Amino acid sequence: MSKIENHKFTIEEAFNDCFYIVPDYQREYIWSDKEVNKLLDDLNNEIENDASSEYFIGTILVSPTHQKKQYDVIDGQQRLTTFFLMLCALKALFKGQPQEAILSNLISTSYTDSNGEISTSLKLNPKYENAEEVIHAIIKSGNAPETIKALLNAAGVSQFGALENIIYAYTTIYQYLKFNYQETGTLKKYWGNLSNNVVFIQISTDVSSALKIFETINERGVGLNPMDLLKNLLFTNVKLNEFTKLKNEWKKITNPLEQNKEKPLRFLRYFLMANYKITNHRSDGIVREDEIYDWFSKKENIEVSNYKTEPFVFVRKIIKTVDDFLKLTRGKGNDGEDNVYMNNIRKLTGGGFSLHYVILLASYNLPKELFDHLLKQLETFLFYFIVTRTSTKVLERNFSAWADELREIASLTDHELQKLKLNAFIINRFQKSTTSKQPELTDALKRYHFYSLQQYRTRYILAKYTQHVNMAYKGLKSPDNLNDYTNLEIEHILPNTPNEALLTDFNAHPDNKDREYAQYKVKLGNLTLLEKPINIVAGREFFNNKKEQYKMSKYYLTSSLDVLNSVGVNTSITRINEKLLPFENQWTAKQIDERQEMLLELAADIWKIEALGN
Repeated sequence: MSKIENHKFTIEEAFNDCFYIVPDYQREYIWSDKEVNKLLDDLNNEIENDASSEYFIGTILVSPTHQKKQYDVIDGQQRLTTFFLMLCALKALFKGQPQEAILSNLISTSYTDSNGEISTSLKLNPKYENAEEVIHAIIKSGNAPETIKALLNAAGVSQFGALENIIYAYTTIYQYLKFNYQETGTLKKYWGNLSNNVVFIQISTDVSSALKIFETINERGVGLNPMDLLKNLLFTNVKLNEFTKLKNEWKKITNPLEQNKEKPLRFLRYFLMANYKITNHRSDGIVREDEIYDWFSKKENIEVSNYKTEPFVFVRKIIKTVDDFLKLTRGKGNDGEDNVYMNNIRKLTGGGFSLHYVILLASYNLPKELFDHLLKQLETFLFYFIVTRTSTKVLERNFSAWADELREIASLTDHELQKLKLNAFIINRFQKSTTSKQPELTDALKRYHFYSLQQYRTRYILAKYTQHVNMAYKGLKSPDNLNDYTNLEIEHILPNTPNEALLTDFNAHPDNKDREYAQYKVKLGNLTLLEKPINIVAGREFFNNKKEQYKMSKYYLTSSLDVLNSVGVNTSITRINEKLLPFENQWTAKQIDERQEMLLELAADIWKIEALGN
């Protein structure tokens, strides 16, 4: 095998020093919104937590070409391409600012060829069919992603498969950065973090050797299981003839976690914080992943966990917690059945946020009635936390301390005392926290738009509004499963991609003076949920044409956009009508602002903290 070199690069160093070629024999760009948003969310969490440490994104495998500093990408092109698209989006967003020039040099370099002509080389150049033309169209489009397809159509380049994936990925990145960082004035901080703190290891060797390394990595997988140290620690405390028994018990921990793609170390952190009072030199009650083994090595923790004298009892405690944990991750309650509130929490938090499992595992032994009420209040608490973008560091410290309180409440045998203590916890912890954040939440909802949070969270918020109005309309008290609502289409009442006549009409209307169509089409007030068949028929028409289709929706928040139903006096229908607005023939910036305000007022009825009554 030829010489293998490796180098640690930051994103800026990599695209400053290297030219990356994606050979046509490599897999094309396949990342969807899911993978792109996951990467954006991970970076966003690093910034929100004020992380100054490096964020490692893995290994990139390359092979040098005959040209200096030019490399064929063997493994890692999905990540490299996505980061390159981020540089393109940042360049567009920094237009006219000093950062634009730096980013331009990281995207492409111009030089004079042997004929005296000026040529440009992309710092990342995909060689599969028409991909290079798509990249050039993205760069040429500047700050208008919607013009990319027009440029490609004019050039006769069709867009499908990997090419369409690249366009969608760029558009997603551009909108995410524009609405989350440019509007809040934190784009420079984002670029600084991306430029300096995001790092990867670049392994470089000849093509045949690189392909062999790639094959070996995929055959053998990653290194040791992170639970092995703890397993070995337990094996030292059992007799030789019990090794097989312990090994079989241990599989009941690791196999379910692996099958459900849960990280063992993350689970173990939650297990410790949910079951034991954590003390450390920071006094924050948190066990970090690199501190887990040290925790088990301390004398006081050996005694409290009792794993040395009764290793099988300890292992079975972990097994039970794994089972409880996985039930929660599947939307089950502590009775093992589907739970409306746990399902809602899953839809709100997604796969990236999971700290709440600490307090849920600590309180898992509460009676079902009390546990369900805790879940309902936790959903509202997390809604406040997520929408106001509160630091996860603060939440982690709180949850570790709150787990101690809930564990004590769950251990009580007097039901009335349990209920009393749980209500006190809800008022003192959840209600006080959300009350203090009310001004922040109000501000966030006033400004909320399609790109304020991840799409699944926006879908959750719209689903909760739609469900609440439907329940009020029918006079129902107990919520049904949110799946019926989150599976609906997100409809832009003012079309997301308007035709020329509609755009001209919007710009000419006096209510829209000094209002940008692009800003208003993504506002929360312009969004509603709609059944897919109706959404298809509604299309991209004027409001006057679409409202006839909206009337066919079985969801009152949408069907009432034109006219409110009037049934009786002081009925459930007339009562919810007092909270809603009809818009009849007009749909301008003024109506969108009014509906946004209406939704803001409805939020107080939907997300509220309250004690459990008699």
